[in-house]
Amino acid sequence: MSTCLKVRSLEEVQATLQIAKLKEDDLQKTIHCLSFGENVSSADYCLLELDETLYKHLEAGQRLVIRGDKEEHAVLCSGDTTYDLKIADTSNVLLFLPECKTADQLTNSQESSHVVPTQIWGFCNSYWELRKRRPKLKKLTKLLMENPYEGPALGGQLENTENRYTMLDLLERIQASEEEIKTHLETVHACQIDGHWCMLDFDYEMKLLGHVTQLVDSESWPFNKVPLQTSLEELAPLEPKEMIEHCLNCYGKRYLENDKVFYALNEDKVCRGIALMLLQNAVKFNLREFQEVWQQSVPEGMSTRLEQLKSVALVDRTSRPQTICLLRVDDLPEDTLQRFNQLFTLREKWTEDDITPYIQDLCGEKQSTGALLTKYARSSMQNGIKVFNSRRPVAT
Repeated sequence: MSTCLKVRSLEEVQATLQIAKLKEDDLQKTIHCLSFGENVSSADYCLLELDETLYKHLEAGQRLVIRGDKEEHAVLCSGDTTYDLKIADTSNVLLFLPECKTADQLTNSQESSHVVPTQIWGFCNSYWELRKRRPKLKKLTKLLMENPYEGPALGGQLENTENRYTMLDLLERIQASEEEIKTHLETVHACQIDGHWCMLDFDYEMKLLGHVTQLVDSESWPFNKVPLQTSLEELAPLEPKEMIEHCLNCYGKRYLENDKVFYALNEDKVCRGIALMLLQNAVKFNLREFQEVWQQSVPEGMSTRLEQLKSVALVDRTSRPQTICLLRVDDLPEDTLQRFNQLFTLREKWTEDDITPYIQDLCGEKQSTGALLTKYARSSMQNGIKVFNSRRPVAT
């Protein structure tokens, strides 16, 4: 396919090809002659580079949304994925030619060459480049914790409804896709009250869980078969039915049997929740004593294991006696470098097993925790065990 900058005759084009020592037979029969339209400016358009997934997303009539407050770097979101937006400069001028056809759109049905005038609508020297990124969800938790739900207001008191957010509010303020926001709301056990999303106050959440587990124990129900209707009836004098069902949804899996709704309590989630309750008021806990109290606190038939506390509690096996303390990955910085700096401030040397739960969420697409450790940490051997420490001095 040949191009020229102004409308020319076929003879002029052929003369140009001869000067350029190009054979006309090697080219398409359709020759586009380019000319600039009136008042064309590089500021008229922005180009966005799309991968095949996003291209099909738009073709299907779906939306792409740019999100971010004034002080934040903008991101672009599809329905389920978040992308960084970065400007990429190019040394070539990119022309907008709506009426131009590419080689694969042309047919060679024309027996002889012919000139087609084509107008340039605009041009650019840069385009927006997209890269998948982790959603920024720390802000979501922070907003929801501005006014956590502590249970129904007591006699005559008005419930505090300030700083409560609808899904539309969250989509306006959180740099994440709608699907990623919904997943995080489920992860943090958020609930919807009168159309607004809020976190449960932790003490209140544990109070609800306590009611459920005590009922399971008192009724001698197997923890994988908790009847919903009976639970709501028994606990209705203590808490709203909606909150009891929400607690069951957070800590169990709903299923039907003979047209009746049951819940199978998730052993790991229940044990984890009770462990957090025990650890929240202690700086450090004697590990052996903690494990004894922890096992005694869970429903009969459930078994506690330290593996259930990955990313929420840290065991120090070098101290005497061995200790355990609360350390939740959700409380650590979202930025990768800041995360590593804080971890190495808390502990100078980490084993791979200990540090992995606290950096797993930092991994990008096709990235491993091993790659992150290679980039941000230095490895060495200590008593036959590989440990990792900071590549740079860390302020204590």
